[in-house]
Amino acid sequence: MRYSLPVINCSEKDGKLTFKVHVVPRASRSEIAGEHNGALRVRLAAPPVDGAANEELIRTLARALKLPRSAIEIAAGHRSKLKTVSVSGTNAKALAAMVHVATERGRTVGDHATKEG
Repeated sequence: MRYSLPVINCSEKDGKLTFKVHVVPRASRSEIAGEHNGALRVRLAAPPVDGAANEELIRTLARALKLPRSAIEIAAGHRSKLKTVSVSGTNAKALAAMVHVATERGRTVGDHATKEG
């Protein structure tokens, strides 16, 4: 039996894992949604106003990777839906496992907070 796993393009350098994230703000809940064009797709309950979505992205990734928020940094794309994220204390294998869990179970991983109206 052959399995096809989503591929997130990433690089490891100086103890940091760097990868692209495609965010979808104003979702019903914050969650890891899988892969989109080689980037990790993350739905965020927060709106893209005053850095709220960026903060929610950091929190969602930290919970999903079981790391402190201080280990997650948005390196580029602060005002864009496509961001470059650097993470300390993890590796490509852990990232692939997180995406695998999110897509295999048909569930999502992360903060399941609902959006407030």
